[in-house]
Amino acid sequence: MPLTDHAAEYDYVIVGAGSAGCVLADRLSADGTNRVLVLEFGGSDRSVFIQMPSALAIPMNKARYNWQYESEPEPALGGRRLHTPRGKVLGGSSSINGLVYVRGNALDFERWREEGARGWGYADVLPYFRKAETREEGGDEYRGSDGPLHTSYGTLKNPLHQAWLDAAREAGYPLTADYNGYQQEGFGRMDMTVHQGVRWSAANAYLRPAMKRSNVTVVTHALATRLLVENGAATGVKYERGGVSRTVRAGKEVILAGGPINNPQLLKLSGIGPAGELRAHGIDVVADRPGVGANLQDHLEFYFQMAATKPVTLYSSMNPIAKALIGARWLLRRDGLGATNHFESCGFIRSRPGVRYPDIQYHFLPLAVAYDGSTMASEHGFQAHVGPMRSNSRGSVTLRSTDPRDKPVIRFNYMSQPEDWVDMRACVRFTREIFQQPAFAPYRGREIQPGADVTSDEAIDAFIAAKVESAYHPSCTCKIGRRDDPMAVVDHELRVIGIDRLRIVDSSVMPSVTTGNLNAPTIMVGEKGADHILGKPLLAPSNLPFAVAENWQTTQR
Repeated sequence: MPLTDHAAEYDYVIVGAGSAGCVLADRLSADGTNRVLVLEFGGSDRSVFIQMPSALAIPMNKARYNWQYESEPEPALGGRRLHTPRGKVLGGSSSINGLVYVRGNALDFERWREEGARGWGYADVLPYFRKAETREEGGDEYRGSDGPLHTSYGTLKNPLHQAWLDAAREAGYPLTADYNGYQQEGFGRMDMTVHQGVRWSAANAYLRPAMKRSNVTVVTHALATRLLVENGAATGVKYERGGVSRTVRAGKEVILAGGPINNPQLLKLSGIGPAGELRAHGIDVVADRPGVGANLQDHLEFYFQMAATKPVTLYSSMNPIAKALIGARWLLRRDGLGATNHFESCGFIRSRPGVRYPDIQYHFLPLAVAYDGSTMASEHGFQAHVGPMRSNSRGSVTLRSTDPRDKPVIRFNYMSQPEDWVDMRACVRFTREIFQQPAFAPYRGREIQPGADVTSDEAIDAFIAAKVESAYHPSCTCKIGRRDDPMAVVDHELRVIGIDRLRIVDSSVMPSVTTGNLNAPTIMVGEKGADHILGKPLLAPSNLPFAVAENWQTTQR
């Protein structure tokens, strides 16, 4: 259904075809009665580099697919600007991410409820995780078996994955059969959003089926510039496409699914945000919501790298001929090394006694290389990506100007709390301990990074300041909360407080960041948000238990 240059009307206008926006496009249009428009500034995701899991570093570094945001200079990190990639393509960040599927800890959602997100406790959200998922090995009480989002495990053929799991056990940590099930804490296999060897992004899972319906329109290369608000209600969206300004109206609701960076920018350009900031830019205040763009949270991580004494790592596959063969096999058969993200094992641990549930996450990789591909492997090696999950540092997204094409100002205030440094030092020391276990003896060479001499608090702090990177999990800038909470942006049904017929549905509504990667909980927010929007009865809460270490008050493991 083509759009004219003049006003067109739909029932729902969704801004952003990312992880949650794709879910909404599918669920809101499923019965055929609602006319749904999706506006996406990016273009097609039909690139072999997006669809082949092991090529994940390529789309992440292409301006065609990535907004290529970066932070303001971070004071605690020596003034470094950190890369903040966000998907600018159908599927959003699910088309350029690391394909890791982590729901989060059950207690994350209990915390959400305590923070004012009524109806978002673990019992409430577990049914929506199950609804979204088809687990390749089959569903169970915790895991889904007939949802659009396919998840699978890697083959674990590389012997270093088993060494990682064995070393963790030797260090006294538990193993877990399913960190997305009853017990997150421990070490085990890592889930990935891969189906039959293909990246199973939200675009493949949800948007592609929705686009086959006559009541769904997707407009790419469309930059939303302002929300239309009349008499306290959102009525439509202004956007630019091909140099032409257009207007589209929403008969029922406008839904923002542009993510934790773009949503605050669009809201503020539309007069919804902190009154002082809006007035400073000459923007008329439509709704004074001081929480818009506040509460920005993220995860930081570093790579703990070891040289390998045996040629068992992926370094053998890093030369051009090997890469060409991997790509050819994937194109022909959708299997082999091209069909995995290589993050096939992981771990979740607690940083100290008195921490009730895991606050450190590990991704293990049988290669020593930068995640975004910015530095190539130079020798056989392996690494653990490790970082704390619940920093108390908070940042913000603010306007740089009133030009929608100007990137907003992103300040994370990374490592601005003393506890952050304590947690990072723990990450260094616990990881070193794991790599020194007997299981790694056949493979263990020198410590490439941080380096065996980096042992004191001062040396570790200097390493962290120089080398820590974002794990690419920005979130929480339009948080759910009680209507009497001045910093809340949406209520428990994701309705923007103070503006009718406007909702926000994506990771920006999280009150606090979850324990792990954010794609899975963002898709869950989309699933539950769709039921709120449609006014459907919510799925019945689950009464399943979840694990908490018995000795958490007195021991670290």
